[in-house]
Amino acid sequence: MSKPHNHHLNGTTRNNPQAHEEQHRTWSRRQFLWSAGLTAIGSGLTLGGSSVQAMPHSPLLSALQQADNERILVIINLSGGNDGLNTIIPRGNDIYYAARPTLAIPEYNLFAMNDDFGMPNTMLPLQAMWNEGKMAVVHNVAYPNQNLSHFRSSDIWATASDEDVMLRTGWIGRFLENNYPAYTLAPPENPIGLQIGVQSNILFDGQDTNYGLSITNPAQFYQIALTGQLHSTENLPDCSYGEEVLFMRQMVNSTVRYASSIQRAFTESSNQVGYTNDNLSQELSIVARLIKGNLGTKVYLVTAYGYDTHASQAGDHAYLMTELANAVNAFYNDLAASNHSQNVLMMTISEFGRRVEENGSQGTDHGASAPMLFFGDLVNGGFYGTPSDIVNLDEYGNVRFTTDFREVYLTVLRNWFCLDLQLSQAIIGKPFDPIDNLLPNCDNQIGANALNVLLGHNPSPSNSNIMEIKYAIRSSGIVKLQIQDLLGNTKATLVNAVQEPNSYTISFNPYQHGLQPGHFIYRLDTGGKTYSRRMRFW
Repeated sequence: MSKPHNHHLNGTTRNNPQAHEEQHRTWSRRQFLWSAGLTAIGSGLTLGGSSVQAMPHSPLLSALQQADNERILVIINLSGGNDGLNTIIPRGNDIYYAARPTLAIPEYNLFAMNDDFGMPNTMLPLQAMWNEGKMAVVHNVAYPNQNLSHFRSSDIWATASDEDVMLRTGWIGRFLENNYPAYTLAPPENPIGLQIGVQSNILFDGQDTNYGLSITNPAQFYQIALTGQLHSTENLPDCSYGEEVLFMRQMVNSTVRYASSIQRAFTESSNQVGYTNDNLSQELSIVARLIKGNLGTKVYLVTAYGYDTHASQAGDHAYLMTELANAVNAFYNDLAASNHSQNVLMMTISEFGRRVEENGSQGTDHGASAPMLFFGDLVNGGFYGTPSDIVNLDEYGNVRFTTDFREVYLTVLRNWFCLDLQLSQAIIGKPFDPIDNLLPNCDNQIGANALNVLLGHNPSPSNSNIMEIKYAIRSSGIVKLQIQDLLGNTKATLVNAVQEPNSYTISFNPYQHGLQPGHFIYRLDTGGKTYSRRMRFW
């Protein structure tokens, strides 16, 4: 087996559990007030010396629960370095066929995507998605000064860093950290990020914590989803050994955060199509059930292994392409059968591509760029970016990339998750612009109050000294409502308790808290998110 060049230092990865995020449906304030019936009389309680009313459940609250499924990203990691030239094939290119006498895909063994490119027939399950405009290809994606170490290049793709910069946070971790600033103070009920696979990945790492759940394999994932436990505590021997095993299993099970919410989502849904028995298909079959069961996870990471094809590539890569195509096709059809596909975006990543020339072992060595694939109802199908030039290679024999992978990431943040452009650029760390037309433009920006969880305030009709603050929560958990001055100093804590999903109105008398007339901020921490508004009282 021939070896890749080793002119780059090897990188390292850190173990990192990953897991989940959520997003609300956008409602106008008038819609919320009308739907929630906030003028109705509910059950009264007192928290922090303030009167709170919990309103009856309304259609809005059910809609908020369902809204967890909106705008989900599923990242499919092709671990090992996918051969892009045998995935998106340059049709009729003599250089391609001459460089790969045993590996090139002949014309009779591919289906045409257009006059210039095709995909191998091993990926025929994707042909319908391509023809229907639900699949897109971004050509020739990589980064400057490609590092050919699996570990280091994987870290670069996870962190969105430059080749010579070692970051400790992942781009998804920074995204979730921004969206869930109250993650440690008032954590969400469900995982906001979830990773399946044995390979360590820092994708979900934030500055101070990780934002996800990491599960080793589909069998382990299935065990948690089906039983709410990682290890069974039933049918153990009635002896000291059995007691020790029970204790250890209970300890391990107690560390599996979110197991009950995963079990609930899994058991409340089902797969509506058949999946093959390979790991990738099994991983995606469980992800499909969690999405349909309204788990609320925003980002999933699944991994397919075996893409480091240094030797005997023809058969191995053909199998991998079949596995990928079958898994994506089944996953999409499963979601489409329950009308969930319009909210899910699939995206492939791989740490690098392969060399143009096949090696002496009928394989390909580590290269630089490769295409990224996108799938989904809202994808604008077609080709994006500049195709690979397989003639004018760099000094190491690699294709010169034309699209920086961080441009693609920024497009996902800006046009899929609807973040402000400047915020997206800050998360990525580069002033890129989104790739035109790849994903639909967002009509709204996700801001502190754009989701209408913190509704607003008004003077009480019965007492002008009392302000009524109105909010709603869509999952049970810790809720904290505070009054702060304009510098962010806490002046009063009105609510600090576990609450159930519902709409709430709290009666706040500022004079009881020793506050003088002026401008203040009221801040709500719930479900890992923070919402704040400004108010003035006389």
